[in-house]
Amino acid sequence: MSSASPPILPISNPQTVSSATVAGSVQSQPPIATPAFRSFINNLSESLRNGLSQRRPWAELVDRSSFSKPESFSDAALRIRKNYTYFRVNYLTVVALVLAFSLVTNPFSLLLLSGLLASWVFLYLFRPSDSPLTILGRSYSDRETLGILVVLSIVVIFLTSVGSVIISALLSGVAVVCIHAAFRAPEDLFLDEPEPAATGFLSFLGNAASNAAAVAPAVGARV
Repeated sequence: MSSASPPILPISNPQTVSSATVAGSVQSQPPIATPAFRSFINNLSESLRNGLSQRRPWAELVDRSSFSKPESFSDAALRIRKNYTYFRVNYLTVVALVLAFSLVTNPFSLLLLSGLLASWVFLYLFRPSDSPLTILGRSYSDRETLGILVVLSIVVIFLTSVGSVIISALLSGVAVVCIHAAFRAPEDLFLDEPEPAATGFLSFLGNAASNAAAVAPAVGARV
């Protein structure tokens, strides 16, 4: 006589359930902005390399045989316009180097400007729209965050040495470019060659802006 075996009751593994619950909660959280920021930096660096690849040879820029005194002010203005059209990427690189040198020689201004840019990037541009900014236990809406960043930018640029350093560096760079362009005769330049679309050192701004719009589509709706 065989006795009936008792029914086997299903036993749930609490560890499995808890791990599944944790995994579901993690997946339900909004994705962090690190991949988006990395993609933005990669596209920005690629656009910079493409812009720099379109520069003219530096030996052609500093060719001593091409320098001569302009005959008049109108001749100098014409030379500046023609040389800028041909050496645009080189000239913008010179201005950027002058600006970088000015910031490096003023570490306090460089620190303030770097902190300001990092605040805009991580606290507003690449922060998830459904994740409010919380500081010292208080949550700030997107409009309040934008207002704080705007006020902080005004304070850093206009009430510290950052603004004067940037303006003086830009003026110095533009002065160097204008002096060089005014004294370089553009007769040997091939100005009739067609220019490729979206050329120039600052062409990366369009790609960066489109990438930022794709990464953070809610930025305009936050205002």
